[in-house]
Amino acid sequence: MIKWKDKREFWITGAKLADPEAGKIKSGSVLIQKGRISELAWQGAVQSDLPQLDIGGLVLSPGFIDIHTHLREPGYEEKETIETGTAAAAAGGYTAVVCMANTEPVVDDPSIVKFILEKSAQVSHCRVYITAALTRNLEGVHINEYHLLREAGAVALSDDGKFVVDSRVMRSALEYARIYNLPVIAHCEDTFLTAGALMNESYSSTRLGLKGTPAAAEEIAVARDVRLAELTGSRLHVAHVSTAGAVELIKKAKRKGVPVTAEASPHHLTLDDTMLETYDRNLKVNPPLRDKKDIEALRSGLREGTIDCIATDHAPHTEIDKQVEFDFAPPGIMGLETAFAQLNTELVDGVEFSLVDLIRLLTIKPAQTLSLPGGKLARGEPADLVLIDPDEEWVLEKAALRSKSSNTPLLGKKFRGRVQGVFLEGKWESAIL
Repeated sequence: MIKWKDKREFWITGAKLADPEAGKIKSGSVLIQKGRISELAWQGAVQSDLPQLDIGGLVLSPGFIDIHTHLREPGYEEKETIETGTAAAAAGGYTAVVCMANTEPVVDDPSIVKFILEKSAQVSHCRVYITAALTRNLEGVHINEYHLLREAGAVALSDDGKFVVDSRVMRSALEYARIYNLPVIAHCEDTFLTAGALMNESYSSTRLGLKGTPAAAEEIAVARDVRLAELTGSRLHVAHVSTAGAVELIKKAKRKGVPVTAEASPHHLTLDDTMLETYDRNLKVNPPLRDKKDIEALRSGLREGTIDCIATDHAPHTEIDKQVEFDFAPPGIMGLETAFAQLNTELVDGVEFSLVDLIRLLTIKPAQTLSLPGGKLARGEPADLVLIDPDEEWVLEKAALRSKSSNTPLLGKKFRGRVQGVFLEGKWESAIL
């Protein structure tokens, strides 16, 4: 673990620098001055009178960026707060998160945007960007004043957690959002097909006696929203893609030039619906865990670029929330603190992706998807960096979590690859307690 006092000017040496834009990991050093990357030296040693921090061959990458995080504040502080959620983010290697609008009150007014930004400036452990509500109170009826929300600081629009059923409303939202160059993040599910559903519709759901959600519920909604994006020319981003059919629809839309992007979540890339045989409520998510064929399609979509990036959909809940009958447990799983280790173990260690491939999907690609700063290892960029030991083996323990909640099925699991900490504008924060 690094012992390092905050300094304004110093070299980070002995690093394996991960450059996600160039697609390479190579030995080098980084000069940090006044919170920014001032110089990159692609060699092991530097000659300088400035202090040097030798990190002993660990990987230094641009900080991860999560474009789908639920910080829960305001309104659900028993689950998570801006302070605890961003502490969890930093522990997972994230130097920026985009928080979603389904708080209480809903982020549908400029005053709520300003509250989150002001609170973040006081207590956050990483940068916080805001997704404002697409419709008033997330009800899918009346669109919001997007120009006021953008002026207050919102970077995207979404009713995440709810599908905008009325196609006329969704069309208006996309048209209005285009005027202000705000991407619309779509939660795609035909709610008439998902009503009362508890998991993926499959052999497993029949065997377990749980009502299932058919893959068609997601695919019907994706098809509609993609068609509306084509009609309006607006930027559409499909959240938490989970089915093979949805991947194919997005691929076809991109081939036609439709301005659509998409994300996949770590749990949909690594966990399948057969795991619900334990009735573990921490495996209950929305969209639900799908089957192995869907997982393969998601991974293939990431490799070929149909799916643009990985986003956690970090959704904390209290133990009381989850310790009820399966039917009544709210969907949601934590992801910020485990995403890198889970994906490095399952995808990189499994030789499907290289380490720099994974880093690209966690850095420059989410930044490009929502037109955010960051994700680059380059002169002049903020010194928002993550330090990684890709080979360290460790076990996830509840006591080590920074989040206020612990709703993850991964407690007690052994991983390969661990975030050591982050530099935010050159200031070090350890990920390990």
